[in-house]
Amino acid sequence: MSTQTQSNNVYSMYKQNVQKYFENISKIIPQYFQAMTQLQEECMKTCEKTINASVSVQQEFAKKTGIISDVPDATKTAIIDTNKQIVQASTVNNQLVKTTIDATVQNIKTFNDNINAFAELNKNTIQSWINPITQKN
Repeated sequence: MSTQTQSNNVYSMYKQNVQKYFENISKIIPQYFQAMTQLQEECMKTCEKTINASVSVQQEFAKKTGIISDVPDATKTAIIDTNKQIVQASTVNNQLVKTTIDATVQNIKTFNDNINAFAELNKNTIQSWINPITQKN
């Protein structure tokens, strides 16, 4: 048997360091996601304000120069219908992505629930390999 203490055991050291790593990651991840969410929100606000400002400038220019900006009814209908379809497609896409993520999370949870069973199976397999060797000694 080894005279090493538990803290000098490579497996014990490995477990301790992995535990510290995941404890740290679990503290960092929420901060990361919050920062990314804030970044996305600011980007969306900026895009919306930029587009609105651009349209406002163009509208003012058209008004002051006398450019007629009336849209025929057929064009108006096409634009509105296209926008509705884009919004609907993005909603469906969002539902598909969310469903895929939910299924992936469930699969990971199932794997996580079975990790101990896999480890026990592997331990039993190793023991069955080692038994013939240790019985001869």
